[in-house]
Amino acid sequence: MSDETTADDAFDLFDLRVEIVRSGPGQIYCGEEGDYFELRGEMLHLPEGQGFSIYSLSAVMPLLAAKQRRTHPNDWMSTDAECACPDPNCPTRLRITRIGSRRFSHADTTAVPLTGEEE
Repeated sequence: MSDETTADDAFDLFDLRVEIVRSGPGQIYCGEEGDYFELRGEMLHLPEGQGFSIYSLSAVMPLLAAKQRRTHPNDWMSTDAECACPDPNCPTRLRITRIGSRRFSHADTTAVPLTGEEE
């Protein structure tokens, strides 16, 4: 954290794991069952030597920022954890799991200052 940072500008995000899971019989086209990546803050991490389909990534990408944040228990974003593989012939789902959380400082993540005003 920078010297300018105060406790007031802190926020928490969940770390996520996105894993390929089988949802039925047939050949998997998007990688291997069990392949995964982790999202820690804004950084995507892959295990060494493993890839991840860009098409599968494109299917889950719009959900990741929302899954990183606390949501109301009744919100579908809190309960739904799987996304379909974008290939209609592939028998997989992409399971998004919250695996931990970490604290960030607004001042360390953007050049835009906090104004203290609620919109």
